Order: sequence, then C-alpha cells, then structure tokens
Amino acid sequence: KGKALGRPVYDLLGGLVRDKVVCYPHNQDNNVETLVKSAKETTSQGWKFVRWGLPTTGPDILEPTKAVNLAIQQFEAVRDAVGPDIELCFDVHTRLDPAHAVRLCREVEKYRPFFIEDPLRSENPGSYEDLARQVAVPIAAGEQWATKWPFREVIEKELIDYARIDLCIVGGITEAIKIAHWCETHYINLAPHNPLGPVSAAAGLHLCLACTNVGVLEMPRKPGTSLNDLFPVQVEWQDGYLLAPKRPGLGIEFNEAAVKNYPYRPDHAPLLHRQDGAFTNW
Repeated sequence: KGKALGRPVYDLLGGLVRDKVVCYPHNQDNNVETLVKSAKETTSQGWKFVRWGLPTTGPDILEPTKAVNLAIQQFEAVRDAVGPDIELCFDVHTRLDPAHAVRLCREVEKYRPFFIEDPLRSENPGSYEDLARQVAVPIAAGEQWATKWPFREVIEKELIDYARIDLCIVGGITEAIKIAHWCETHYINLAPHNPLGPVSAAAGLHLCLACTNVGVLEMPRKPGTSLNDLFPVQVEWQDGYLLAPKRPGLGIEFNEAAVKNYPYRPDHAPLLHRQDGAFTNW
C-alpha cells in the first residue's frame, strides 16, 4: 500500500500506453474575424486543434438557421486560415434540433471536422441512431451523462465516434475507466470533457495516459495560466500535448490556505431565447 501511494495514478490503471496526450484549447468564437484571429494565435503556440462552439445570433439569442449559416462560414474561414493539418472540433452545445443538426453536419463535412460535439439534446441517447444514419462526420457526445448507463446504447450500437466522458460528473476514474474499456471494444475513442479546472485536467490526463483508445483531451487553456495560488503545481503542457506526470497520485498540489480567496458564487449557463421570446437550449 505504501508503494502504491507513491505512484502516479496511471500506474495504478495499468501503466502508460503513451508519453503525452494531445489536447485542444478553447478558441474565441463570437464572430468569424475574432475566431480566425484566435485560431491563428493558438496554432502558432503549438496547439494541434482549434475548437469553438455554435455561435449565438444576438445578445442571448439563438436562431437555429442563422446560427447554422454563421457556423458554416466559420468552418470555411478557419480551415482556410489554419490549413489542412490542424484538426477542427465544433461544439453544438446540444442547441440544435435534429433537422438543423443534420444540415450543419452535411454542410461542414467538406472541411473535415475532427468531430461535431453534442449535436443533439442529451436526454435521449437513442436519438443518435437517427442522426448517424444521415450524416458522415464524426460525432462526439456524453459530457452530460452521469453514469455508464446512458452510454450503453450509443456504445453498443456504435452511434458515436468519441466519448465525451466527464470524470467529475460520471463518477470519477473508476466509472470512467469502465466506460473507456467498453468503448474500446466498439472502436470508439475518448475525448474527455474537461472545463472544470486543474483537478479535472489531471484526472482526464491520467485516464488518457492509461487507455489505448484516445482521440484528444479538452484543455481550455495552458496549465499554469490560472488558479496558480490554489494549485501551485499543475500538469505540464508542451507543444500542444499534456505530459505524463512523474509525481505521485494525480501529480498536482492543492493549497488549502488559498481556498478562502474563492468563496462560492452561484453561476448558471447562458439563458438563450429564440427571436419569438421562447427559451431554447443553452
């Protein structure tokens, strides 16, 4: 037991299958020009991916047809700006209904997206069966699913290409590793959801270091550029990859004394509306 406590988590999951894990940043996406500028900036820093989300069409307004039209323009502009070798990830945020999602996926296929993320609402995983019959782009989903059970249908029917496991939601590393190995038997790769900070990033990194079926890990920004007082030791980034930690456990350090500087503040996802005033998916 004492020896185990001194080892990195990936050793306890079976050991390294790779030395580093490719990851993608969050790019600014409020309009075409800003997105292109952001994409050029991150790729010049060494990131191998560009990622952005379905744009809104006004302050807290999401009108699907307009949003899809703008997204298609963004795809064309970003692909032209970064060239053929940079991978493009696009997050719909579950904001579209199936008809609009199908049109988007078909229109952007020529720009070779690495994946289209959460093109449908998350409540009914079986809906991906209808989508999969109609589109040819890779699909990523799963960040809202809180156990292995919602993953069952999309894995066994092979309805997705990338599993967006969120280790902070799905039940931690134990549940995540079960889903990951299950995905492997159906040729589904991992793209862990990781917007929640250094602990989430470290857990996702160790999962990917110990699994063979890995596509990419979400990493909104370079480690060490935020929350440094709270997490003085974080995972390491180099040229678009997170490196395998040599330190015990997750390989990060937590400064309990700094917690008082971060009091809880209620927050929520954006409240989006259609042009007619109706609430719509965030």
